[in-house]
Amino acid sequence: HTRLVWLEHDVRTPLPAHNLKPYPPMRLEFITVSNADAFARHFGDRVETMRELAAEGYTGLMYLDAQGDTVGFAWASTKDYFDRHFFRCWFPVKPGEFFEFGGELYRAYWGTRLSVDIQLDLWKAMAERGCNKVVDVFELRNVPAAKLHLRMDYQERGQITHMHCLFGRWRFFHDTFYTGSILDSFRKPAKPVASTAAA
Repeated sequence: HTRLVWLEHDVRTPLPAHNLKPYPPMRLEFITVSNADAFARHFGDRVETMRELAAEGYTGLMYLDAQGDTVGFAWASTKDYFDRHFFRCWFPVKPGEFFEFGGELYRAYWGTRLSVDIQLDLWKAMAERGCNKVVDVFELRNVPAAKLHLRMDYQERGQITHMHCLFGRWRFFHDTFYTGSILDSFRKPAKPVASTAAA
């Protein structure tokens, strides 16, 4: 049983400040069929997947280091997206939205500004194509993904897609809806404020 929490963000809304580490100079490129080999060093098992997604017309951005190797990437779809590579289910996309998927960073860049910049660059590219809202999901047990979405100030849709797999073979899905917040449980507890009252 896997639970995917739906989130969204208006791409025109500024993000809160963060204190992530800087990273060395990088080159930003759209992912194409012809440059997907740049994934070979750090994401060798994804080269053909990246090539397939580019051939199918999805929008992908990647950051390349000084050696020309991809160290971070993310994808966007403006149409209903069937994830045949990982979750193997449909993600519907409404007009004016895009679905962000497949984002990943090479481990050496975890905790750097690259995790934010690659998304902002993708949002900018999609805004130029007429999109005003990004939609995304995270798997409820994936704590780093939850914290990343908090940092990016995503808002909850109040929707969870449940994926069930029986005997490793049969899959079925259903959605449930909720009120309140799931993300709040991943927030750092507030630091206690020192009392200034006289003893």
